[in-house]
Amino acid sequence: MTNINLLEQFRSFYFTNYPDDMEIQISYFAVFGGLDLDVDTTKPISELIHTLILDNFELIDAKMRKLTRNDTINRKLLKALATGDRRIFSAFNKAGLNNGNGGAALNYLQEKGLIQLEYSREEHPREKYPRTKLKREEARHRISHKVLFTIPFVRFWFYFITPHIKEIESKKYDAFFKDFQKRHTSYTSLIYEELSEMLLNYNLRDEHILSSGSYWDANLEIDILTVTQSGKIYVGECKWTNHKVNKKELHKIKDKCYKLGIEPTQIIFFSKRGFSKELLLLQDASLALYSSEDFKALVKSRPKTKTSVSY
Repeated sequence: MTNINLLEQFRSFYFTNYPDDMEIQISYFAVFGGLDLDVDTTKPISELIHTLILDNFELIDAKMRKLTRNDTINRKLLKALATGDRRIFSAFNKAGLNNGNGGAALNYLQEKGLIQLEYSREEHPREKYPRTKLKREEARHRISHKVLFTIPFVRFWFYFITPHIKEIESKKYDAFFKDFQKRHTSYTSLIYEELSEMLLNYNLRDEHILSSGSYWDANLEIDILTVTQSGKIYVGECKWTNHKVNKKELHKIKDKCYKLGIEPTQIIFFSKRGFSKELLLLQDASLALYSSEDFKALVKSRPKTKTSVSY
């Protein structure tokens, strides 16, 4: 899953704006990452959205339309991918597209570098039980790959701006800001998950990683599942919430591992707000806990290339 360009953008944002802490870095990067703008991270994020984005709406909208060739299908698909569960088939359905026009749009957006595929690692029941007669729903089950946006701001635009575009064009912002305040935390969770995987893989850089990314199937989802050549399995969960992670979350992830039939070498929690005292006492070789400030490891070096949105 790891998007190297996203890491370069993360570093670029940090060395351009020097936020006070990693929580601010992650939160503001999720909105403005990839824009060639100086962002005063001492100001409230809503104020910055107003001055940097809404006050320049016509200019940015024209550039975003150019990125998508001002094609209705491309824009519909990006909106569906941004606001949905990222699964390709469900995005086609949500956008009212079929495999033909949806597939063509998906290919264009990939070629343009706006999205990348995250391939499912689920094993179809037909492959898992080749000699067993499957139930109808199991036989008809379709494994769907997911999509990641390569530029945080592009996802922000289609997640928050596009659904309110008519109002914003009329300079009516109340509904947009109400929506942003309501969903900003859940929106940031995906970026946090991607960055958490990068941090884990950075700390495993001496290992030979065979596969890494999120895992999903018809019954469960795991934020991070990383497997190394030596057979080690790392399972990670990411909590971008205002609550400390407690022991209940540990039981939940252990239950997921049991259902998936794996024995993790290490369980890792990444938490915006830290951890309960009980969970902190359980840290050992099999349980690692990362807080926001641990993400400083990702900005030890400056980006190697220009990482802003190219129109």
